[in-house]
Amino acid sequence: MNVIQTEIPEVLIFEPKVFGDHRGYFFESFRQDVFDKAVGRKIEFIQDNQSKSSYGVLRGLHFQRQPHTQSKLVRCIEGEVLDVAVDMRVGSPTYGKHVAVRLSAENHRQLWVPQGFAHGFAVLSETAVFAYKCDNYYCPEYDGGVLWNDPALNIDWLIPNKDVKLSEKDKVQPLFETVKCFQY
Repeated sequence: MNVIQTEIPEVLIFEPKVFGDHRGYFFESFRQDVFDKAVGRKIEFIQDNQSKSSYGVLRGLHFQRQPHTQSKLVRCIEGEVLDVAVDMRVGSPTYGKHVAVRLSAENHRQLWVPQGFAHGFAVLSETAVFAYKCDNYYCPEYDGGVLWNDPALNIDWLIPNKDVKLSEKDKVQPLFETVKCFQY
């Protein structure tokens, strides 16, 4: 497993070594010892989620507030998405910055999105199946988010705005500058 640093040190890309031949391929999609060493602590995943979406669907930017914060290890197992993590930690040297990574069935990459980050993804292919491991249970009453197209974040989602498909919830998320729920 290759661990790739991003512009935000706490957000990591995990890229497996893929062994392929005429029969297909094999790779380790997760290995606890490699993962714990890379993130610098033991992580216990307790919930797995999966979604299927069509081109232009944008889910995010979401997080959970304390005491039910969530870290996620995400991947795209069919199709391709642009995955985004935004640093929400007030006082962080990368506060308000984001990392955007293409995740696909072809590159098999995964993105580690730690607590204190908002997360979202946009579907770039005709359809995409997206899976993620979480270190805390989903708690709807602690659910939070920020507006996907907030100019302060300057995220290029790689799809035209006219093609973006949002949930009703994501259409009315607050601006980034109004959300101060994580400290560095």
